[in-house]
Amino acid sequence: AMAILLAAWLVVSPFTISHARLVQRTGAFMIGWLMGLAEGWDARSQLTKKDISPYFWPNGTMPNSKEFDDLVAENFASYRLRVGGLVEAPRDFSLADLRAMPKQEQITTHFCIQGWSGVAEWGGMPMRDILDLVKPTPAALYAVFYSLADGADGGRYYDVHKIENMSHDLTILAYEMNGAPLSVLHGAPLRLRCENELGFKMVKWVAAIEFVRDFADLGAGQGGYNEDHEFYGYRMPI
Repeated sequence: AMAILLAAWLVVSPFTISHARLVQRTGAFMIGWLMGLAEGWDARSQLTKKDISPYFWPNGTMPNSKEFDDLVAENFASYRLRVGGLVEAPRDFSLADLRAMPKQEQITTHFCIQGWSGVAEWGGMPMRDILDLVKPTPAALYAVFYSLADGADGGRYYDVHKIENMSHDLTILAYEMNGAPLSVLHGAPLRLRCENELGFKMVKWVAAIEFVRDFADLGAGQGGYNEDHEFYGYRMPI
């Protein structure tokens, strides 16, 4: 039996390495419906302040541009969140605009695809309120979040979410962490918190949100930077 397994591995491994995109698409076809079922199990649980992790691991490639350095130097005074695409009312929001709107706070567990987790308290504007303001059209099926940072392999970091998930009770644009303003290390001025997804889906240093019908023409067409470069699936419910 071990010999059969070894022989199968010797045959299959080179194929999967050289045809990684095919393997990614085949996997999505085979288990996509199961992941769809998992997305129906809402992650609504919240924790308490005593559960907050003493250290929350930062991850991702930091922004490295004069534009971002200037924003940090002025404490994001001129920052504008651009929200557009397939919407009736495109808007630009300053950080002050977002802070003036009703705030939601939640203490939740962050799950990283690398295997670690951490608990933190997040405060920010519910994405459902953003939807109410910009009014996505019926043609809008996905929300694309663009970062001020590049990915590890170069090129702007982005990720795609189903528009239905933007109305989830625990999906917010966070500008606070553990009762204090969000730090640059953890994604200031804004980071997405979409608590029923794995951590890499929660874009940090958010620059813009675009509502689209399809994402096939974005990057490599797989639904996000890591999906394009690391062959992850664009649906990563927990």
